[in-house]
Amino acid sequence: MSEPPPLASVIARGGVALIGVDTVYGLCADAQDPAAAKRLVELKRRAAVKPTAVAFFSLQAALDALPELGPRTRAAVAALLPGPLTLLLPNPSGRYPLAGGGGLLGVRVIDIGLDAGRPVLLTSANLAGGPEARTLAEVPAEIRAGVDLEIDRGPLPGTPSTVIDLGELEADGRWRVARVGAVAASTVELALVGSS
Repeated sequence: MSEPPPLASVIARGGVALIGVDTVYGLCADAQDPAAAKRLVELKRRAAVKPTAVAFFSLQAALDALPELGPRTRAAVAALLPGPLTLLLPNPSGRYPLAGGGGLLGVRVIDIGLDAGRPVLLTSANLAGGPEARTLAEVPAEIRAGVDLEIDRGPLPGTPSTVIDLGELEADGRWRVARVGAVAASTVELALVGSS
């Protein structure tokens, strides 16, 4: 039997990894491991109550993990992801409680040739309130010293994901940009019109 890829192995044993995604460098840990989630938050010096995105490494994995999404929302997710977007989706079943967010769950799908073997909590690899890291060298030294694995993907675009709130999409078609980032609102609008 072959060994799991390094990222999957580290995440499976409760580690925290530093990886370049499609926007900036990020920290990730098993989305269902409380000890790993605590380490991730402590490395970032971030308030534990602040919500964190859950990232999947394929669109199908995300759709399979969220079976309660309505047809309109599922179509929007399929039209928008993967890519440099975080979608705030209805979470009536309270899935991934370590991510916080209450009735909404932040979801990313990152298709970068890596797979952690499970959903991960994903947040930018900077100290709370600090600038995002475009290169591995820009990640604060104390964060780099505290992770179990680093994956250098070279220079990245450096703009964080655009956050789109789809919490009301199923009910009445409304959506909003919660944070401007790597994808323009006009691009999101075109994708959503095409998916309806």
